[in-house]
Amino acid sequence: MVTVQLKLVDAGDLYVAWRWEHEPAEPRVIAVPRDLVQGTLDEWVAAVPSPLPGETADQALRRSLTNGPLVDHARERDLATRMARALVPHRLAVELNSWLAQGIRPHLRVQPSPSTALVPWEALRIDDGLRAVHDTTVSVLPPATVGNAAERRVRPFDPRGPVVSVLDPVVPGFPDASGLGSVLGHPTPELAALGGVRRDDIDRDHLERALATASRFLYVGHVTTGGHGLDARLHLSCTAGTTGRAAPLGAHRPLAAADIVLGHRPGPVRPWRIPARVALVACESGGDVRFAEPSGLVTAMVHGGAEHVTATRWTLPTDEGLRRLVPGFPETPVLAPTVVAVDAAHRATDPVTALNDWQRAAATRWEDTGDPTCSPLVWAAFTTTWAPPTRDR
Repeated sequence: MVTVQLKLVDAGDLYVAWRWEHEPAEPRVIAVPRDLVQGTLDEWVAAVPSPLPGETADQALRRSLTNGPLVDHARERDLATRMARALVPHRLAVELNSWLAQGIRPHLRVQPSPSTALVPWEALRIDDGLRAVHDTTVSVLPPATVGNAAERRVRPFDPRGPVVSVLDPVVPGFPDASGLGSVLGHPTPELAALGGVRRDDIDRDHLERALATASRFLYVGHVTTGGHGLDARLHLSCTAGTTGRAAPLGAHRPLAAADIVLGHRPGPVRPWRIPARVALVACESGGDVRFAEPSGLVTAMVHGGAEHVTATRWTLPTDEGLRRLVPGFPETPVLAPTVVAVDAAHRATDPVTALNDWQRAAATRWEDTGDPTCSPLVWAAFTTTWAPPTRDR
């Protein structure tokens, strides 16, 4: 596969650098004046349902879902087109097109900057009816300091190995209708087939033991962000009496990214062993790149040995939230089929390509019909970080 690494750096202006992996000695760099790109980035930040400063999660959902461009076919296409023009350098577009003309589909590996953390590269509209995911394979490139860490060990993926599924776990002290309540509601048969839903007995000790021998991990539930990346929190059925590095929330102690990287017990550092493939279907589970020093749940999983980590850029609305806030939204479930699609991608030979295939189908239907169940609101939130083992280990 022909692969290009695209890195973005905030240094006043936005610096965009790219190099083709088969031409490592020929990097390209341009500086995009901040005033030419920031307005479009700000529009996108205001479009997605992640809370702005001072907003609650419910306020953010109402802002995004009641009158935002992600539920308006024409406005979303216009914004996605302008984002592509602002962020994809002309020379890079020409180079990508030259490979496409030869019948070769390039792989675009993106390393965002904090100001571009929410950009859905797969959904950038590069031509009439075409998104970037139609012409390229898209993944996230982790920082070299993480992917090439000396202590990192990636075990080969075993498709017949154990799968750990944590689906909508019960969080102590938070009833179904609360902020950390159920995200799936009544599970569909397809979801139930993936594993137990709404279990109340999966805490961090149980999960650490299970992951140590697993090939794959699927988590569907809540993630909340903290003041820094390693304070990103995953919510299991842990009581407040559990040991860990995050402060309790009433009867519950969240599992912080720092607990995974350093261990959640007092005493010596004991990092968790993480399986080769991880999928985190949860709000802002891929928020690592919003910080100047990228760290968070994705980084923690990669550091622990994951090669593929699928996560989300922004807050995911529940099906109940979509029906409640979007006038006339179809009764067709969105979140449950998304979980099934992400799980299927991680069963595939190449999770990056498989996830892109699902996104491409949704993008095509959105472009052709404006079907709100195929809005980039959900499918464009997902991206997969690919961190293959280094050749010398």
